[in-house]
Amino acid sequence: MKNTRRILLVVSLLLVLAVAAAAAWYFLLRATAPYPPEVIRHANELQERIVSFDSHITVPVDFGTEGNEADKDGEGRFDLIKAARGRLSGAALTVFGWPEIWNGPNAPHRPTPAFVDEARHQQELRYKIITGLVRDFPNQVGIAYTPADYRRLAGEGKFAIVISMLNAYPLGDDLSLLDSWAARGMRMFGFSYVGNNSWADSSRPLPFFNDSADALGGLSPLGEQAVARLNDLGVIIDVSQMSTLALEDVARLSRTPMVASHSVPRAFVDIPRNLSDQEMQLIKTSGGVVQIVGFPAYLRPLSQPTLDKLNTLRAQFDLQPLDGLANALMPGDAVISIWPEARFGEYASGLYKILEEEPLAGLKEYGDAIDYAVKKIGIDHVGIASDFNDGGGLDGWHDVGDTRNVTAELIARGYSDADIAKLWGGNFLRVWEQTQRLAKP
Repeated sequence: MKNTRRILLVVSLLLVLAVAAAAAWYFLLRATAPYPPEVIRHANELQERIVSFDSHITVPVDFGTEGNEADKDGEGRFDLIKAARGRLSGAALTVFGWPEIWNGPNAPHRPTPAFVDEARHQQELRYKIITGLVRDFPNQVGIAYTPADYRRLAGEGKFAIVISMLNAYPLGDDLSLLDSWAARGMRMFGFSYVGNNSWADSSRPLPFFNDSADALGGLSPLGEQAVARLNDLGVIIDVSQMSTLALEDVARLSRTPMVASHSVPRAFVDIPRNLSDQEMQLIKTSGGVVQIVGFPAYLRPLSQPTLDKLNTLRAQFDLQPLDGLANALMPGDAVISIWPEARFGEYASGLYKILEEEPLAGLKEYGDAIDYAVKKIGIDHVGIASDFNDGGGLDGWHDVGDTRNVTAELIARGYSDADIAKLWGGNFLRVWEQTQRLAKP
């Protein structure tokens, strides 16, 4: 019996060493930046012992189906195999709902009451996917309802899920749904996505929806009530995607720190979706964190060949040449509000096809954005986000399996182990703890 146990122990240890070695070799092969061997070794070692957190990953609605299984190394940017390979401790998985308006099965159409029902269906579907992960893989995954849960799960070697919600649109005008979702485990809430809603103005209003910039002047009365209720519930308020006026309203009203779950300083690409220095200062003053996102088009201006193609497309649709990049990244020209739906669909499809051909930004640009944010608001107020499965992904950080490459980039830039631990999750967990302490049961 003792010999059998010893053999099993030896086999187990060999398997653990084999997995670690395979992960290290994979990292060596996938690393695209010219990191010295000592940096690579340091990144491997550090990633094994820090508690890391990616603050924004979208769960595809087909996640878990054939070809997109959670426990297989598939084509998607997130699965449990990749998370283990990259030694990512956990992430905010987003219960996201928004109707497809330009690349769905039918021609684009303007909002109808059915849009809210469809968006709620997407929320429910993603929530079932997340809870199904925990049900089907209890030894690999768990939901973190508190920062202590997160650290415990990471210590147990399980992938820790924080349930976040992006976009108040599916909630209609029902404030009580915040309580319902908090009871179901939601711990971070973002008011906005593309297009204004009845809670807040978006940084990317959609003329196709008859939106205009700052239509509400920031938060609506409903949005202001939501800030107070989220504070009471101990739910982190996510200000990414909000208009400047809406963010300023949250800063004025919230008694808890704000988090921008997936944003970039506007100094890199001058668009309303990115954060100005003043907005970052408001987040810092609240005690919050700006989670720098690996979204290529927010980190580096579009190349001239891409701009030329976009202007050619715009000329075909009788639009003026681009003046800035805001309308280069989305169909945002005011005149689109009067276009027929078919014309909008044709233009939007052409625009996104051109953008998909733009060469990816890489870890250098990503590291530059982190450096800038740290210089402006301090190491205690900056974090990391990928936005995988909703446009995120860089040269060198293609999926969660490449997590170590981000760590290597930070080491190469001279960040200490303690500072990297703050960036990779320590700062966010501190904000989460403070938010929960200030809740009112």
